[in-house]
Amino acid sequence: MTVLWVALGAAVGAPARYLTDRALGRVLPGRFPWGTFAVNVVGSFVLGLVSVAAGPAVAALIGVGWCGALTTYSTFAYEVVSLTERRAAVVAAAYLLGSVAAGVAAAVLGHLLGRTVAG
Repeated sequence: MTVLWVALGAAVGAPARYLTDRALGRVLPGRFPWGTFAVNVVGSFVLGLVSVAAGPAVAALIGVGWCGALTTYSTFAYEVVSLTERRAAVVAAAYLLGSVAAGVAAAVLGHLLGRTVAG
C-alpha cells in the first residue's frame, strides 16, 4: 500500500513542479532559476514538517511522493552548470549558495514547526 501512497503523491508533485516553474518564469524573468529554487525550498520545508508531524502513510504520500517529485536536485545541478557555462558565474554562485542555505533553513523551520504541532 505504501508504494501507492508514494505514486499518488508523485503524480501531484511532478505537475506542481512543472506549473510552478512555468508560472514563476513568466512573473520573474531573468537568469536566476526561480522555479527550481522555489520548489526546492518549499519541498524542504514540507519534508521537515512531515518528518516529525505525520504518520507513515502521510509521510509516504507527502514526504516521499509529493516532495520527491516536487523537488529536484538534478535540475538544480544542471542549472548551476548551465549558468556557469553562460558566463553567469555570480548568478550561479548565488543560486548554489542561496539554494542550499534556504533549503536547509526551510527544513529546520519545518522540523521545528512539526515538533511543535506534534507536541
